[in-house]
Amino acid sequence: MLAKRIIPCLDVKDGTTVKGTNFVNLREAGDPVELGVRYSEQGADELVFLDITASYEERKTFTELVRRIAANINIPFTIGGGVNELSDVDRLLNAGADKVSVNSAAIRNPGIIREIAENFGSQVCVCAIDASFEGGIWSCYTGGGRNKTDKELFSWAKEAENSGAGEILFTSMNHDGVKTGYANEALRRLSETLNIPVIASGGAGNMEHFRDVFVEGKADAALAASVFHFGEIAIKDLKAYLKKENINVR
Repeated sequence: MLAKRIIPCLDVKDGTTVKGTNFVNLREAGDPVELGVRYSEQGADELVFLDITASYEERKTFTELVRRIAANINIPFTIGGGVNELSDVDRLLNAGADKVSVNSAAIRNPGIIREIAENFGSQVCVCAIDASFEGGIWSCYTGGGRNKTDKELFSWAKEAENSGAGEILFTSMNHDGVKTGYANEALRRLSETLNIPVIASGGAGNMEHFRDVFVEGKADAALAASVFHFGEIAIKDLKAYLKKENINVR
């Protein structure tokens, strides 16, 4: 059984790491490169950097930041935000990223997932899905949670897998920043219906939530932000706790 991964996520706006609740009310959390180095040294398995306003503002993810990150850390990292075409993927990989995350662009043009997989390999393509549970349905959103679409979480995740996505990064907008635990029921359903890894995002507030997302949610990786950024949970302590709970971590 593959080891479960712990992945700090750095939401970046105007070159600074920020964190909000339910995708709004952002507050600053520090320099993304410095935080990336800290997490790398503390034992994070991977990092995710999201340029959270790139899709909304229709601009390119900052290549220079990617270069600075790559020069300073030695663990895999994923870049997302404003990835709309193959040239964006090529630019980010050449700058040092290991994977790219597509969200809004993939919903607008599902063919981009296939293009990335065919040109760079499925392992490079992470399909990020932001969804909100409304009226009994998980509805997918684009533009950093601003625009509701007609896509439904489970069918869209399967379509993304069939198109060649290597991983699904599911963020529950209802759970984002609230620290009451992950959307384990939805995560378990995703994990049981997909054949690719599922990364859980949204809801981490304590170490038990990480245990539950692996045991109940059957997630392959757990992504979190504020509990790491503001020193509430140390990655080393979290991994020691998970090992005591008989969860296989690196």
